[in-house]
Amino acid sequence: MCRARRIALASHDDATEAHVAESHQLGSVIAEFPTTLAAAQASRQHGMHVLMGAPNIVRGGSHSGNVAAHQLASHGLLDILSSDYYPASLLDAAFRIADAEDNAFTLPQAIRLVSQHPAQALGLDDRGVIAEGKRADLGAGAPSRRTYPDRPCLAPGKRVF
Repeated sequence: MCRARRIALASHDDATEAHVAESHQLGSVIAEFPTTLAAAQASRQHGMHVLMGAPNIVRGGSHSGNVAAHQLASHGLLDILSSDYYPASLLDAAFRIADAEDNAFTLPQAIRLVSQHPAQALGLDDRGVIAEGKRADLGAGAPSRRTYPDRPCLAPGKRVF
């Protein structure tokens, strides 16, 4: 049903290759919080977008003992960061990933984890990048601040904050 309506379906907490295979067979295109490196690798092999929580990056690991988001980033297996339970963690996590020595993410690549990649995974082709004809949702950030500053935010092209 989701495929027919172009709705992105996400699995949640897949732990094994079998879990991932079942999720993919059911139509999942996003692997939300795979709990092991093997599940993240299997998700990638099935063409699924691997999503982890930004608080996992900020905390330095999972609060429940699962695979750490920074470990997936270091293996090139991280596609999307979600705010999960702490919205202010998104920008901080992107800066931390770009600063990490054990992965190859540049700052623009890390910012795509919270902008372009989520939009693509959800089929929202009108947003996620700064380009002519796109929505022009913009927020300002500073690496020294690590959180959303009190600067103007635009959506779609109009000041909203």
